[in-house]
Amino acid sequence: MKILLAVDGSKYTKKMLAYLTVHIELFAAVNDYTVFTAQAPLPPRARAAVGKDVADGYHAEEAEKILAPVCKFLARHGINAKSAWKVGHAGEAIAKFADAGKFDLVIMGSHGHSALTNLVMGSVATQVLAHCSTPVLLVR
Repeated sequence: MKILLAVDGSKYTKKMLAYLTVHIELFAAVNDYTVFTAQAPLPPRARAAVGKDVADGYHAEEAEKILAPVCKFLARHGINAKSAWKVGHAGEAIAKFADAGKFDLVIMGSHGHSALTNLVMGSVATQVLAHCSTPVLLVR
C-alpha cells in the first residue's frame, strides 16, 4: 500500500506517529511511505524583497525542520520513508500531492475542532477531505 503521512511538526503529528507505530499490524513496514509537509507561501512583498533564492532556501530549511525528525522517528521503528514538501496552502497541497502521487491512503493528525470552529476558522483536515479523492485517516 502507498501511504502519505501529512505532517506539520505539531503535537497532532506526534499523536499520528504514535498511532502508526502502535498499529503496526495495519501499517507494516512493507508499505511504501512518503512523509509530506506544506510550507505556507511568503507574502509577495516579502518574497520580492528577499529574492527567489533566499525565499526558496527559507522554505527548504523550514520543511527540513519538520521532515527530518519524523523520518528519523520512523526509521527507528523500521519504516523507511521518502520525504517531500511543497509551498502552498496545506489542505490544497496535501490533496493535490496525494492525488498526483496516486496514494492509497493519507494519514494525518487532526486538532479535533468542533464543526462551528471549522466553519469559522477553517481546517486543514476539512480541506483535505473536501479536495482529495484518496481515502483519509484522521488521528485525534
